[in-house]
Amino acid sequence: MNNIRISAELKEKVSGLRLYCIESDVVVEQSSDELWNLVLAKCRELNAGLKMEEISTLPAIQASRRAYKAAGKDPARYRLSAEALLRRAVKDKELYRISNVVDLLNLVSVSSGFSIGGYDAGRISGEIEFGIGRKDEPYEGIGRGTLNIEGLPVFRDHTGAFGSPTSDSERTSVTENTSRFLMVLIGFGANHLLEQAGEEAVGLLVRFAQATHLEIKIIE
Repeated sequence: MNNIRISAELKEKVSGLRLYCIESDVVVEQSSDELWNLVLAKCRELNAGLKMEEISTLPAIQASRRAYKAAGKDPARYRLSAEALLRRAVKDKELYRISNVVDLLNLVSVSSGFSIGGYDAGRISGEIEFGIGRKDEPYEGIGRGTLNIEGLPVFRDHTGAFGSPTSDSERTSVTENTSRFLMVLIGFGANHLLEQAGEEAVGLLVRFAQATHLEIKIIE
């Protein structure tokens, strides 16, 4: 696993930040019916038991929104990926069925409230830093085009920014050719729940993506 660190600037603005990092070999393919049924069951559970106005009060979401404001970004305009997924589920809309690796990541995210980055590790160049986006820093979000990441928490490698809790980038996106996968659960708070969510992610990777050669690190 590439060396991963949190920038001093971000640590100063957001206290208690933790990253649960999982890297493994995977086989990317269409989700099995078994996995997709788990996703649908969780969406039905959320639709029946969670109100739209309650999403922002969930521990992981609440902490993440505070972190966005501290870093300099409006979480209402640049919605966290976990919050966007939860809102979709509560609106009684199915999540997008993409691949086994992405679908299981989304399942962990809606189950826990943590925004999670998912990257093709083979496309990451050198050490990784989790910091704050700069003015006019280039970034192409998946399905979003050019994204203004100034003030947004972002992951960078030697090439530039490649991930954020709002949208991952096209450059390191997971495809059918991905063989080494990096998954980062971003704990801006509610960290008593982070390890449980990480363990769930590991189990799903092994069960549904044939994950092997796993490496796990918690970064603080």
